[in-house]
Amino acid sequence: MARPVVFWFRRDLRLQSNRALAEASSAGPIVPVFVLDSHLLGPAGPNRRWFLNRSLEDLNDQTGGRLIVRSGDPSEVLGQLAGEVGAEHVFATDDFGPYGRRRDTAVGEHLAGRGISTHYRGSNYAVAPGTLRTKTGGSYQVFTPYFRSWRQHLDAAAEDHIDLTWGPTVGSEVLPDRPEPTAPDLPTAGHDAAWRRFEQFRAVIADYPEARDRPSLDGTSRLSPYLKWGTLHPLQLVEHLGHSPGEDEFVRQLCWRDFYADVLFHRPDSARRPYAAHNAVRSDTDAPARRRFHLWRDGHTGYPIVDAGMRQLLAEGWMHNRVRMITASFLVKDLHVPWQWGARHFLHHLVDGDLASNNHGWQWVAGTGTDASPYYRVFNPTTQSQKFDPDGDYIRRWVPELARVPARFIHDPTHDPRGAPAPYPPPIVDHAVARAEALARYEQRRRHR
Repeated sequence: MARPVVFWFRRDLRLQSNRALAEASSAGPIVPVFVLDSHLLGPAGPNRRWFLNRSLEDLNDQTGGRLIVRSGDPSEVLGQLAGEVGAEHVFATDDFGPYGRRRDTAVGEHLAGRGISTHYRGSNYAVAPGTLRTKTGGSYQVFTPYFRSWRQHLDAAAEDHIDLTWGPTVGSEVLPDRPEPTAPDLPTAGHDAAWRRFEQFRAVIADYPEARDRPSLDGTSRLSPYLKWGTLHPLQLVEHLGHSPGEDEFVRQLCWRDFYADVLFHRPDSARRPYAAHNAVRSDTDAPARRRFHLWRDGHTGYPIVDAGMRQLLAEGWMHNRVRMITASFLVKDLHVPWQWGARHFLHHLVDGDLASNNHGWQWVAGTGTDASPYYRVFNPTTQSQKFDPDGDYIRRWVPELARVPARFIHDPTHDPRGAPAPYPPPIVDHAVARAEALARYEQRRRHR
C-alpha cells in the first residue's frame, strides 16, 4: 500500500479543480494540513483572519473532519507531521508571492535534509505569474498587451472531481483562532457560499459593464474573498461563462488579478516601494499629515463619497472598486499622504486583501506603478460622486447624517443654503487648492528627473 502523502493547503481551500491535490492523490492517501504562519497572519487583519477561520471550518467539513491545523514554522510543522504519518512527499499549490517563494524554498531545503521531497504544482491564478513574456523576452508592464497574451494562454481547470483516499487521522495541535472581526457585516465563507454568490452575480452579469461603476448597486461579483483563499479557482469561473459583453468584461477584470501578481513576481520590491521611482512625488509625513490620515481613515473628511467609502470599509471589510480609486486618489493627491499608508490601512481591513492587487492598485493611483494613471490626473471627488452615484443612494447608506439632504446638494453639502447637517464636518481641504499643490509637486519632480 502506498505511503501517505502530506498535502499542504495554503490559498487553495477547495477539493475541486485543484491541480496539486489531484497529483498528490495519485501518489498516495492524503493527509491534509494547514499551517498557521505568523508571517502571513500578522498583516492580514482580523476580518481576513475571521474569513480564513470560517473557510478552514468549511474545508474541514469537506474532508470529513480530517483537516489538520497546526501553528508554527512551516518547515518544522511539515517535517514533524511527515514523520508522524510516515510520508516521504509533501505536495502544495505553487506560491508566487515574495514571502511565499522564500518560504517554499526554505521548506524544500529543510525537508530534503530529512529525506522528504516537496512538489509545488499549479497556481491560484488563471495564468501563473512568470508564464507570459513579451516578444523581447521581458515582463509585461502594460495591461492591454498582457491581456491579449493572457487570453491566448488560458488553460482548462484541473479535473473538477478528484478521487481522494484519506490517510491516517492525526490531531491538530491548535485550532484556528476565532478573531473578532472589526467589520460587523462580512460575507459567508466556504465552498457553497462562493458558488451561491457566483450564481447571484451571473443572474445580473448582463448589466456588469455599466453597473460595476455604480457603488449603490449590487453590480459587482464580490467573489474576491473567495478567490483570495482559493475557495474557488478563477478558471472555474471562466469555464462557467460565455462571451456576452458582460461576461467578457468580467473575465477582463479577472485578468487584472493575474497581471498584478505577475508584476509582483518580477518586481517583489514593488510591494512596498514605487515600481517607477522616477515618478514618485513628495508626500507629507508630519503630524498634520497624520491627522489628515486619521480623518480619512475614519470617514470624516467632509467629502461625502470619500467618507461613504471609508465607512463601508469599516462596516463590511470591503469597498466598491470605483470608490477604492476615489478614496485612494483623495488620500494621495488631496491630502498628500504616502500611498503606503493607505495601502496598509486597506490591507488591515479588507476581507479580500491581496498584496499584489491592493498595493499595485494604490500605485496606479499614485502614478508610480505599471500602466499607471498619470500623476497629473487628480480625481475630483465631487464630480466622481455626481457621475457614479447621481442620486446619492450610496452616500445616504453609509453617511446617515446626509440622508435627508436633497440629491442636488448631497455630493457637496456646502452648497446647501441650510448648510450641512450636524454633525457632518466641513471639507478638511479645498480640492482646487489641494489639486494645485499636487500638480506643483509633480512639476517639481518632473524638472528634477
